Amino acid sequence: MNYSISNEFGYLEDYDYLDNVIKIALKLEKVKNCMFEIIFVSNERIKNINKECRGIDKVTDVISFAFEDNEENKTIEFRFLGEIYICIPRMQEQASDYGHSQMRELSFLTVHGLLHLLGYDHIKKEDELIMFARQELILNEANIKR
Repeated sequence: MNYSISNEFGYLEDYDYLDNVIKIALKLEKVKNCMFEIIFVSNERIKNINKECRGIDKVTDVISFAFEDNEENKTIEFRFLGEIYICIPRMQEQASDYGHSQMRELSFLTVHGLLHLLGYDHIKKEDELIMFARQELILNEANIKR
């Protein structure tokens, strides 16, 4: 497992716990030999990404770009899953709004983005139930509580 975190935003809190959360997620999803990137960004940056790539002119909390959506990018030996952009100010707001820690919210957004890279979605209600159950299972296994 190889991943990197690019802290473009300059988030100063400790986020070393994400390593355990990611390991548990990949283990439960039975994913090996993969690589992906997590990028911490500002409101402005994620708004621009959202507008350019999705046609939605607003700030969002997390956006994932799954490279395996293109069949040509799939390999058996090594998987480059894609990129996860996490908006740090939005994460901080949501942690406060939901009454839980930034650790919990950042872990949730990381898992949410990673599951998108692995093909999960929540457009349909039945898919949402599956994806959100996986998120909770992973966070519970990592002992990340609300």
